[in-house]
Amino acid sequence: MSLKRKILGVAAGDAGMAVAGTAVEVARRRRVIARRGAGELTPFGSLHSSPITVVARDGVPLHVEVDEYAPAGGSGRRRTGAAEPALTLVFCHGYALNLDCWHFQRAGYRGLVRTVFYDQRSHGRSGRSTMGHATIDQLGHDLKQIIDEVVPDGPIVLVGHSMGGMTITALAEHYPELFGDRVIGVALISTTAGGLDPTRILLPMMPLSLGGELTHRAVALLGRGHKVIDGLRRVGKDAALVVTDRFAFGDAVPASYVEFVDQMLAATPFEVVAEFFPSFRHLDKFHALEVLSQVPTSIICGTGDRITSVGHSRKLHAHIEGSTLLECEKAGHMVIMERHDQVNAELDQLIAAAARSVDPT
Repeated sequence: MSLKRKILGVAAGDAGMAVAGTAVEVARRRRVIARRGAGELTPFGSLHSSPITVVARDGVPLHVEVDEYAPAGGSGRRRTGAAEPALTLVFCHGYALNLDCWHFQRAGYRGLVRTVFYDQRSHGRSGRSTMGHATIDQLGHDLKQIIDEVVPDGPIVLVGHSMGGMTITALAEHYPELFGDRVIGVALISTTAGGLDPTRILLPMMPLSLGGELTHRAVALLGRGHKVIDGLRRVGKDAALVVTDRFAFGDAVPASYVEFVDQMLAATPFEVVAEFFPSFRHLDKFHALEVLSQVPTSIICGTGDRITSVGHSRKLHAHIEGSTLLECEKAGHMVIMERHDQVNAELDQLIAAAARSVDPT
C-alpha cells in the first residue's frame, strides 16, 4: 500500500472515531445498526422473559421483565465482576397499554443493553390497584420500588411514553436525589407535565364518538358500569379499530400496528380507565422538571399527536435546560411504533450522551 493511501486511511479512521467516539462505542453502535429492523421480523406480543414480581408499597404485585445485557460472543448475561457497571434502561408504558407496546424498542435493544419492562398497576399482568391509589404519584412510587429491587446498582436511563412520562416526572418530584446519581438520562415521549385536556386521552378507548362528549362525572358513572362500555367496545370492535387508527397514529401504518394497539386498549377494563382518569385532570408537575436539567434528556413527539399534542413536548423542552427535542413529522401518539427507527436512533444518542456524562473519557 502506498504512503498516500495509508495516510488517507488513517485520516478516514480518525474522522470516523471522532464522529462515533471510542472503539468500544464504535463496536456498540455497530451492533445497534445490525439490529435495525428486528422488530418487523418478530410477532407483536412475543417478546418476553421470565417474570419477576415486585410488590408495591400497598401490596399490589407488579409484573416486571428483564432482558439482560449479552456481550458479543457472551452467554446472554452480564459477567459477574465485570469492570464496568451495567447501564440499565427502564421503560414505563402509557395509559391503557402494557409493556408489549415497547415492541420495537425491545427488539432493537435486546442483548445490547440491560433493559427493564413492567406493567403499570392495574394494567397488563400486574395486579389491580388498591382503592384511591390509581394516581400518577403512586406510579412514581411504584417506579422507585422497581428500581430498588430490580436495578439496585449501576446507572439508569428512564424512558417513558405518555402516562409513563408522567410517572417519571412523579419520580423526579418525590425522589430528586436519584437524578444525576443513579438516573443519568431520561426520555419523555408523547407526554406532558400538566395542562392536558383529559377528555382527549379517552378518544382511542371509546366506541364511535362518545369520547369527546364525556364529562368527568360521566366517566366516574361509566366506570361503575364499566361492563357496559367494555361490551360496547366488543360489539363495535370495527368502529373501535377505526377510532384507534385515527387517534393513536398520524400517518397510515400497517393494519397489524393498529390491531395490536387496539388489542391492548380493549384488554384494559374501562373501570381501570375511569380510576386513573381524575389524575390527568389535576396533573401539574412542571415544578419537578428542573431536576431533569441535571441529566441528558430527550423529548420526542409526533407532530400529528391528537392526544398529547406537540405543544406539550415543546413546553417540556422549554422547561428542561439542555434537553433535546425530536419532532417526528406527521406521527401520532404511538410514535414509538409509527416512527420506531427515529425513536430508537434518538434513544441511542441519549444512551451515548448519558454514558459520556458520567465518563467523559
